[in-house]
Amino acid sequence: MKSVLITFDQAYFERIIALLDRLNCRGFSYLEKVQGRGSKTGDPHFGSHAWPSMCSAILTVVDDNKVDPLLDTLHKMDLETEQLGLRAFVWNIERTI
Repeated sequence: MKSVLITFDQAYFERIIALLDRLNCRGFSYLEKVQGRGSKTGDPHFGSHAWPSMCSAILTVVDDNKVDPLLDTLHKMDLETEQLGLRAFVWNIERTI
């Protein structure tokens, strides 16, 4: 399993929830009004793809075989409206309780 953190503008909320449901993800934690800073190139800046434009994040657990379909769909969503700065971060889950 993998842990996936998705940061996004609120405009994506319904689409992301529907995507997680469609992929039968095990559940998620929803965080409103997150703040941060970053860009595609890694250089901090404001404007397109700047984290301050994002206002929400979802932390979810995803089966290994569903990570690629999730990221592919999120990437397509980001290409449609790049100014909204959708991002996803994935890491291994080593242990749970």
